[in-house]
Amino acid sequence: MLLPELPFPLREFGPDGGWSYADGVLSGRAGAGQDRFVPPGAPSPTPASDAPRLLGAPEGDFQLIARVRAELRAPGDAGVLYLHVGEHEWAKLCLELSPDRAYVCTVVTRGHSDDANAFEVPGEAVWLRIARTGKVFAFHASADGSHWTFVRVFTLGEETAARNALTGFLAQSPKGEGCGVRFDGVEFRGRGLGALRDGS
Repeated sequence: MLLPELPFPLREFGPDGGWSYADGVLSGRAGAGQDRFVPPGAPSPTPASDAPRLLGAPEGDFQLIARVRAELRAPGDAGVLYLHVGEHEWAKLCLELSPDRAYVCTVVTRGHSDDANAFEVPGEAVWLRIARTGKVFAFHASADGSHWTFVRVFTLGEETAARNALTGFLAQSPKGEGCGVRFDGVEFRGRGLGALRDGS
């Protein structure tokens, strides 16, 4: 799939997400029980559960930005900006029902997944941003797409793998009957970030 806002093509991974793009809006849907998560206490190695993903490979430093909406009906339902370095190394920046209110949540998986809530989202949508600067990744969120709140900074995988990471979009509904997601305001910037906590 080609989005006019992105300089790279997107390819589907995982279950069918029914992805479509029209009038500046990317839409998809997770089916019942679909997620991308490896419980911290699970035996190792444990295959990850899977969810619909639409991913591409940006070159160099970048920022991927989108406003995210999701049909948050069951705990864990989420619209996600997703980062993939390897089959056992990936990360999610989510607008998620956790468990009964919408939060910005993050997951970083290195064999097993961690899980953390950042802050509650008062409205029906939130702006999310994934950035890569060198081998370092950063997650930010924003109410208006202008002033950004720092959420997380981390490395993932070896430097070569990090430079070849896939990024894009994911829908999940681990405990529900399905979750529709919408991404608009999609923007790609071919540069990384300097300061992480100054709102820029």
